[in-house]
Amino acid sequence: MPALLQCLSHTPLVGLVDPDKPILDEINGVIAEARKEIEAFDPELVLLFSPDHYNGFFYDVMPPFCIGTAAHAIGDFGSAKGDLLVPAELAEAAVQYVLDADIDVAVSYKMQVDHGFAQPLEFLLGAIDKVPVIPVFINSVAVPLPSFKRARLLGAALGRYVATLNKRVLIIGSGGLSHQPPVPELMTANELVKDRMLGSGRNLPADERQARTQRVIDAARHFVADQNSLFPLNLEWDQWFLQQLITGRIDELDLLSNQEVSEKAGKSTHEVKNWVAATAAMATFGDYQKKSSYYRPVPEWIAGYGALTLTSVE
Repeated sequence: MPALLQCLSHTPLVGLVDPDKPILDEINGVIAEARKEIEAFDPELVLLFSPDHYNGFFYDVMPPFCIGTAAHAIGDFGSAKGDLLVPAELAEAAVQYVLDADIDVAVSYKMQVDHGFAQPLEFLLGAIDKVPVIPVFINSVAVPLPSFKRARLLGAALGRYVATLNKRVLIIGSGGLSHQPPVPELMTANELVKDRMLGSGRNLPADERQARTQRVIDAARHFVADQNSLFPLNLEWDQWFLQQLITGRIDELDLLSNQEVSEKAGKSTHEVKNWVAATAAMATFGDYQKKSSYYRPVPEWIAGYGALTLTSVE
């Protein structure tokens, strides 16, 4: 059976701090075309790789990778809220398959996810519960981080697994590209924020949730006015990275160190490991080709915003 890959940047700032209408219309057009491609493909299963932003995974136990057998989206920043449609038996089998492939992965029977998971499902499929989805978390902000190689090997193992199911599989990589929003760091956080990062942030009080949202909005507005107020976007790095995926040179990304990526493109750029894992999964279905790609730096969203569609070669 064929596979389809769709990688897409996510941002919690959609609808809160948007770029000018022509740019927003352009991005919405890219998403609309991706959605048409997916509708024509008619997926029977989604394999979704995404990070978290201290909304579902915390430092009380921070796995490098985790597969959910059930998942609930919290609806942060106005994103979709509710249960994802997770086929528990298939997800459990995926965990065992990956472990048998000598890739260490955690399992969650009650995964809590945020906009990183919900946004691509809502934008690309119309709802978070429309198509069965196996949710895969890749730690992309909480040091110590997994390497690019480990993310690639995880993706390849999961690709081999879903290829055995004889289903039309949509593979999604969520996040990136270059960016460094004001995400707290454990070693420098104050005592309250540190406590939240250690696990008490799973169910934030409404006033704290709103204050957290407002801090990100304010940071985005400052970044639009002064793009040195945060780590600057790296257009050259983003476009180089996209070409690595398009041309099938993902193995070369094994050589990237986490420190190098943080220094060149920003500490949250590690979200692109979800794109690497997704592309590695796609490669297990055989040769692929680029259907479309898109890139634009969007300071209003504090991100280099990109999209990539890969299809199986007939």
